[in-house]
This record gives sequence, structure tokens and C-alpha cells, in this order.
Amino acid sequence: MPKLLFARPPVDVVEERRIRKLAGARHAPADWIRRAQLIALSWDGLRVPAIADALGCSQKAVRYRLARFAAEGLEGLGDRPGVGRKPRIGQAQRSQLIALVANPPPGRLVRDETGELGATDATGPAVWTLDALTAAARAAGINIARSQVRRILLAEGVRWRRPRSWATSPDPEFIPKEPGSWTTTRTRRRRRRSSPPTSSAR
Repeated sequence: MPKLLFARPPVDVVEERRIRKLAGARHAPADWIRRAQLIALSWDGLRVPAIADALGCSQKAVRYRLARFAAEGLEGLGDRPGVGRKPRIGQAQRSQLIALVANPPPGRLVRDETGELGATDATGPAVWTLDALTAAARAAGINIARSQVRRILLAEGVRWRRPRSWATSPDPEFIPKEPGSWTTTRTRRRRRRSSPPTSSAR
């Protein structure tokens, strides 16, 4: 394998735009994003050692991807057929699942243009959980198991459980709970009984 120091120039503006768009994507397979970043960094003038340090991979892996890209173009960013364990979920379905997490759950209250709170589906989940995501993915035609959803999201670095604050609310009619009575009610002190005086012996 030739030790390529730089990625070959883009064949046209379309290819360069697609590579750079993928390199900056947030809802795409992580391995494709990283490999597109590798090509983009090479186009920007970085050499193999600098690219390896920036992406946390080996110089051998960088040279391999440069060679694949030179021979196959954009398709060279993917894995060769038959290499490793074949995923049961395709890249398009993985991207569809990741994009699903980026949208609010159907049961979450959101404000419309008039400022009213409402949900797309009042019976739907208000927070994304693994069970809710699995059900939504299956409803979208993705035959996937709960364990697969978890593995894909962890591999992509996507959080599926959003924290919720119960102390505050964007609703202007929200009234915070008053402090408990123990902070406002004075406690009565019990009088200490004094022992009866003892008579002194005469």
C-alpha cells in the first residue's frame, strides 16, 4: 500500500461539499463522520501524524483511509462488504434512529405560536427512554430490539434520557411550592420545671 501523505483532491465541488458536510454532521454514523473529518483535515493541509493525533487513531489507519478514498471516493469511507460482523441495521436506519432522538417526544408539552402548551400525542411518552425509542423506531418501520437501540446510541455518543427539572417551569402560571411549615412556624419552648426549694436544717 502506498504511503499517501495527503488525500487526493476532490473530483468536483459536489464531492468536496458532501465530504465536508458529512465531516460536520451530528446525526450520521460516527465512523463515517470521523473518516470524512480525516479527508477534510488532509485537504486542509494536515499530514498523517497530525491527523492521527487529532482523531485519536493510528497513522496506519489514516494511510489506509487515504488510499481507500483515492480508489473509491466517498464509498471508500465505509467498510468493505464481508469485513467483520455484518450489522443487522443499515446505515440509513441508524441515521433515522439518531434523528428520532433529536426531535421532542410526542407526549412532551411544547409551546405553539400562540404560546399555548400542547403535545403532538397526549398519550405518547414525554421523555425519550429506550423503551419509547424502540417503540417509535418500530412504528417507523425499523425492526430493531431494545438492546440494539442502546448499543447504537452509545456508539454514536447520543443521550436518550433528557434531564427534567421539577423545581422550575417555563409556564408563567407555574407557582413554586411554598416552604414547609417548619421554616415559618415558631416552635414553643417547653418551660423547664424548677425543683421545689429544700428547707435548710436549723
